Amino acid sequence: RGGRGRETRKMTRLASEEYPAYDSMVATLLDHKFLPEKEVLQLCERARTLISEESNVRSVRAPVTVVGDIHGQFHDMMEMFRMGGYAPDTNYLFLGDYVDRGYYSVETVTLVVALKVRYPDRVTIIRGNHESRQITQVYGFYDECMRKYGHVGIWKAFTDLFDYMPLTAVIENQIFCPHGGLSPSIDSLDDVRKIDRFQEVPHEGPVCDLVWSDPDDRTGWGMSPRGAGYTFGQDITEQFNHANGLKLIARAHQLVMEGYLWHHDQGLVTIFSAPNYCYRCGNQASIMEVSDDMTSEFLQFDPAPRRGEEQQSAKRCPDYFL
Repeated sequence: RGGRGRETRKMTRLASEEYPAYDSMVATLLDHKFLPEKEVLQLCERARTLISEESNVRSVRAPVTVVGDIHGQFHDMMEMFRMGGYAPDTNYLFLGDYVDRGYYSVETVTLVVALKVRYPDRVTIIRGNHESRQITQVYGFYDECMRKYGHVGIWKAFTDLFDYMPLTAVIENQIFCPHGGLSPSIDSLDDVRKIDRFQEVPHEGPVCDLVWSDPDDRTGWGMSPRGAGYTFGQDITEQFNHANGLKLIARAHQLVMEGYLWHHDQGLVTIFSAPNYCYRCGNQASIMEVSDDMTSEFLQFDPAPRRGEEQQSAKRCPDYFL
């Protein structure tokens, strides 16, 4: 068993002789070209062995740039990289929701995963509510995989990988980063660390709440209009931050018109990184740059210039909490 353990450890990270192949994958994807199916499957396998060893609360060092929902808006992600810098020169923490809604979920999630595998200490990825089999079958990723690769294999490889993604991250033990929000089942970061995350997002319980919950103006816990997770008030945020020695919760999951929005007396911030969401919402996007001294700055951006995308119009976008 010891031997097998060593083998696994050796395999999780790329060996230096593998760098050129993965550099070439990243370059191909940055050029908005497809990877051959064989390479995508290999990439998902390498990513799985790598992230399966990460904690449910992934520790992240500053400086780092925090990215909210992208939702398959590949050209806008390129705009974001042009503005915020490319990995590995910039460290990135992605808060999930790489897929669905936009037209380029395949290219978007493949690039994010390739960056993670190539630069494991510079790029952190966590799971959003859309990184799930059930949701991707409704909101576009499944159909897009079928259309672009002709069968279900690539969708299956990615949705299997999603089960291994860490649920949250914490920046310098001060900024807690879930995709969605808090949970009545969770009082401490240790509670999060104890969860068995390797499964499809359940319909209820702490994993569900971390990816589905939203902050609210009302105090306490409330029923979520989304039908999953909870709403939680300023009292809950303050209690959680105080009990865990945190100064801030940074999360994504909700469309906000300026790209970021403070809540709960600046105890929590929403970051949304898909500009003109669904190609029709008219919102700005933002990313949050956390510097060495733990100060935060928001960089806002508008959609990248489009090439023929508008003609497809937004009619394919279901209204599910736009």
